[in-house]
Amino acid sequence: MFARYSKMAKQFTRIGKEIAIAVKLGGPEPAHNPRLRAAIQNSKSVNMPKDRVDAAIKRAVSKDTDNYEEMVYEGYAPHGVALVIETATDNPTRTVANVRMYLTRAGGNLGTKGSLDFLFDRKGIFKLAKNDLDMEELELELIDFGAEEVFEDEGEIFVYTSFANFGPMQKALEEKGFEVVSTELQRIPTTSVQLNGDQEKEVADLIEKIEDDDDVQAVFHNMGDA
Repeated sequence: MFARYSKMAKQFTRIGKEIAIAVKLGGPEPAHNPRLRAAIQNSKSVNMPKDRVDAAIKRAVSKDTDNYEEMVYEGYAPHGVALVIETATDNPTRTVANVRMYLTRAGGNLGTKGSLDFLFDRKGIFKLAKNDLDMEELELELIDFGAEEVFEDEGEIFVYTSFANFGPMQKALEEKGFEVVSTELQRIPTTSVQLNGDQEKEVADLIEKIEDDDDVQAVFHNMGDA
């Protein structure tokens, strides 16, 4: 129970930061701020109460909130596993020190900005409610807006786009009235590192420790399945 509440609190904090950054960049009106609309969609996917979403927007408007910066750190975990760590922080000096500490204590190291870009493709991922959508028709309809892959999994539809087509796809889905469950930008590894069970656990423990940091929004890696 406590683990579930801890995870929920982390999700709420992450989305609260997304909202704060979105309001800072594009204003408090969802109708005119695609990034804020995406954050609100994501809040629903983790059952974040509407009053908490509204409060986060009001705090950002009143500037009664921390001024978050988006920082991305790259490095290696043990056994050559590449990590890209996305953060939203009001103190980059603290955040980079913490990230470096996690990596070095585990036997990894922090790299320079952009050093691992070639190992990941940045993709936009949209999750849609299945409803009565025809998959073949949907794919044909969305391909003009940059859909690279459209598939169904466990009753939900996933649409993958390139990073460049994330905005046009979001606009197209909204205009066509699809029920968007969540949206996100992910970094998909182009190659993977194969580890044995003990090595995989070692890296997974490090990733979990990094993800638990309050400044960390997401951690991407190229560790393959054991």
